[in-house]
Amino acid sequence: YGVPPGVLLAIWGMETGFGASMGNQNTVSAIVTLAYDCRRPDYFRPHAIAALKLVDSGALSASSVGAMHGEIGHTQFLPGNVMKFGVGSRNLRDRNTALASTANYLKAHGWHAGASYEANMGAIAGWNSASVYQQAIARIGEAIDAD
Repeated sequence: YGVPPGVLLAIWGMETGFGASMGNQNTVSAIVTLAYDCRRPDYFRPHAIAALKLVDSGALSASSVGAMHGEIGHTQFLPGNVMKFGVGSRNLRDRNTALASTANYLKAHGWHAGASYEANMGAIAGWNSASVYQQAIARIGEAIDAD
């Protein structure tokens, strides 16, 4: 995918502490609740439908747990993003699948292999819109890749 390890490790560490804290809420329940009774139902509705499709395909168990807003796995994908960018088994509780899927997501959002982190901030912004998060990921990723 052309995405360096630093950015993947930075996202993994920031999102779940390298898998130590992937959430404890029922994923389907959380995302369906947000799609029905939330300030942003139009945003969450496609993710709710995707969660049900993931259950139907066997990629996600109906009893799977994740974060309180329905994020799944090591790098905390929303279900719709699992459908679009998940690779292989789409089991984001598997770290290799999660990291490869994250690289796929970043590439699809404009990551340019070999370019600087500054030049790739748009791809990081696609992952998380908070500028402080983007800056942290870029700085941590650069430091990791420099070693």
